[in-house]
Amino acid sequence: MASTNDIKKGSVLELDGQLWNVTDFQHVKPGKGGAFVRTTLKNVRSGKVVDRTFNAGTKIDFATVDRRDFTYLYTDGDGYVFMDATDYDQLTVSADIVGMAANYMLENQQVIIALNEGEALYVELPASVVLLVTYTEPGLQGDRSSAGTKPATLETGAEIQVPLFLENNTKVKVDTRDGSYLGRVND
Repeated sequence: MASTNDIKKGSVLELDGQLWNVTDFQHVKPGKGGAFVRTTLKNVRSGKVVDRTFNAGTKIDFATVDRRDFTYLYTDGDGYVFMDATDYDQLTVSADIVGMAANYMLENQQVIIALNEGEALYVELPASVVLLVTYTEPGLQGDRSSAGTKPATLETGAEIQVPLFLENNTKVKVDTRDGSYLGRVND
């Protein structure tokens, strides 16, 4: 058992039989009364976000989470197969746990998977990835500024908004957190 003083961003708490990831926290010491810790928690399985306040020094359970490097291998039915970078064991993760990360994963890409007692909790990608634009409408002559955007389909099948001047078969850098275009990549 640990106390609320040990809370950090990225910690995983076990509350009411469920696992919650700490996305934000703040220690507050008001003028009157006792100190407390205000947290924003995200349910690891459902993705639900809640705000919760704890009195300072309250005992809470931290879940044991092992974050390990994996390589994405291939899709098998409704699951995604990953290989552990240390012992080469394969792990199949369901599509709902992979979630939006599937839009930016290519075969042989390095990812981090958080495990709790051998069960995958979530898949974490690098902050940005380089992907190929497979299809986008041609830009009109004179559309060479960053003023407008158009939809583009990436090699993973995901669709993002890109500047008007981009063409097919262009490599782009994409933010994996929100799917935004970060820039063109020259080979």
